[in-house]
Amino acid sequence: MIENSLSPLSSEFQITYRYTVQFTKGIFKKDNPVLKDFFISDYKSDLVKKALVVLDERLIHYFPNLVSEIKSYFQNFKTIVRLTGDILPISGGEDCKNNQQLWESLVNAVDACGVDRHSYILAIGGGALLDLVGYVAAVSHRGIRLIRIPTTVLSQNDSGVGVKNSINHQGKKNFLGTFAPPVAVFNDLQFLETLDDRDWRSGMAEAIKVALIKDKDFFHWIEVNAIELQNRNLDKMAYLIHRCAKLHMDHIASGDPFEFGSSRPLDFGHWSAHKLEYLSQFSLRHGEAVAIGMALDTVYSYQKQFLSLDDCIRILSLLKTLGFLIYHPQLSEGDKGNLYSGLEEFREHLGGKLTIVLLAEIGKTLEVHEMDLKTLDASVNFLENYI
Repeated sequence: MIENSLSPLSSEFQITYRYTVQFTKGIFKKDNPVLKDFFISDYKSDLVKKALVVLDERLIHYFPNLVSEIKSYFQNFKTIVRLTGDILPISGGEDCKNNQQLWESLVNAVDACGVDRHSYILAIGGGALLDLVGYVAAVSHRGIRLIRIPTTVLSQNDSGVGVKNSINHQGKKNFLGTFAPPVAVFNDLQFLETLDDRDWRSGMAEAIKVALIKDKDFFHWIEVNAIELQNRNLDKMAYLIHRCAKLHMDHIASGDPFEFGSSRPLDFGHWSAHKLEYLSQFSLRHGEAVAIGMALDTVYSYQKQFLSLDDCIRILSLLKTLGFLIYHPQLSEGDKGNLYSGLEEFREHLGGKLTIVLLAEIGKTLEVHEMDLKTLDASVNFLENYI
């Protein structure tokens, strides 16, 4: 039988992604086997793999021996994996995602060092650096094996354990990006001890977020332990990170990991946060902007009578107890015009259909597809005058 050359063809297939998040302290100490054991378990041929290391240059200030420790550590298994080229210290923070020349320099390093699809890129730093290096890894050779070693609370409990990579472009946050899971993530508590108070606090915003949308008991735990968290209790922070990371990963595994739909519950509070970061010229940390964004959507949920006043006050009180601001003047700038444009940019980012996650109660969400601008205006005013 001769097939019709004009008949349509279809194909359907599935790909299983699997990666682990491991928790450790002092990952590059000679007697710490965690990273070495991963490379051994991932060794499936007789070829020596290459590893390119990119790290936040600020880490060297706190850990002057870090570069030499990394080089010494890799000597333990150089017949399996060897470092290629120089270890690359780069400037971290959100500015690295805005720097086209930096992105190109990393791609050039991948090319110059002969890093191929079976090689590794190790990214050591906060969420923005992980986003940038992850994007480089994802688009070079259509995908190089990425190992993330997050160094901030925010990246250890949220962005570093997810599947997204991105850079900023066209004046928009995360305009260019990919969904590309890492092959492994290693959360090293030692790096958290060097964080300033703002970065320590900032990462807790994402834990509050995931508790608000998924886990009422976790929210209560954060309330009970708020003062100890504020006072930099490392054991409490370790628990917060582990619980938050698990909830984040469970959502990815059971939901829509590549966001083919328009529902993005993990972006609660983020539509205005992304705009605020740009409007403040990134003087706001991501977590600080998310805290304000959550406060705004919490009050909006209350104003629309979705959320009780008691729950609204509990949420705002927790944010303030932890030291977060819940209002920023940029929310009101231009008679709220910039904020409204952020809503339209978020609609575009989602693919044309606006979907905003709001709260029905702590631990329970609902979705809306339009935002009432008068109520949004009133919610901003509420926050401005909230004591």
